[in-house]
Amino acid sequence: MDVRTVGICLKPGERELAELIRELEKWLADRGLTVLPDAEAGRWTQARGLRREEIATRADLIVVLGGDGTLLSVTRTLADRAAPVLSVNLGTLGFLAEIAPEDLFPTLVDVLEGRFRIEQRMRFDVAVERAGENLGAFTALNDAVIASTALSRMVYLQTYADGAEVTTYHGDGLIVATPTGSTAYSLSAGGPLLLSTADAIVLTPISPHALTQRPLVLPGSCSVEVHVLDPRGGGVQLTVDGQVGRALEEGDVVRVQRSAQPTLLLVPPDRNRFQVMRAKLRWGER
Repeated sequence: MDVRTVGICLKPGERELAELIRELEKWLADRGLTVLPDAEAGRWTQARGLRREEIATRADLIVVLGGDGTLLSVTRTLADRAAPVLSVNLGTLGFLAEIAPEDLFPTLVDVLEGRFRIEQRMRFDVAVERAGENLGAFTALNDAVIASTALSRMVYLQTYADGAEVTTYHGDGLIVATPTGSTAYSLSAGGPLLLSTADAIVLTPISPHALTQRPLVLPGSCSVEVHVLDPRGGGVQLTVDGQVGRALEEGDVVRVQRSAQPTLLLVPPDRNRFQVMRAKLRWGER
């Protein structure tokens, strides 16, 4: 991998990482690499902080320091460009951000010398329509969630896959998850675990009224449509990756399909997803 320009994106509020950010900037500059910090990292660097959207258009490699939420936020700026991302875990569980801070510099050596592999992760293009009018478009690495915002109120969500009716879900809502997102909210709601590189989409109902409405795995090529039928007196909200979204009304349609551009994550060559699941989910422990 030919790397000449490196973006640095930092989780907001991490003042204790100021020295690490300065050290990282110097380490990269000493190797002749151009450093592009985001506004947060730019508080501690000599280089001027930039908007993440600008970093996405210029960087050959992006280093993200934060948890999974920071990574999800950063990858939304990479909708049209395939810049590999190295994610350093400053959070807790860290399904996506796997590199420990103390391993940052040895890992960067391996990355620059081509000893890390690039793993492609499916993303979603999510669009909202109301009476044929486009109300917004989003990019999701984990999931799109359509759910009730009212206490003890069911929503009715008529769902289609490639134009064929699947069912009308009655319950608290529906999660449309990527394989990456299968370890997130979908898992908590009873959905299956998928390998992150699988070519599939998961529909996971949230607290369905009918016990026979179970999680469903669809081919990754499917186009999913969710129609809001009857909020039953309560509000409905679309949430993308747990971070952005919009309020929905009866008759709105949420369309979800695989994005043409996947997210590219850098992972160790000897790491497999079963190792990650065993470690993060504590499989086999008593």
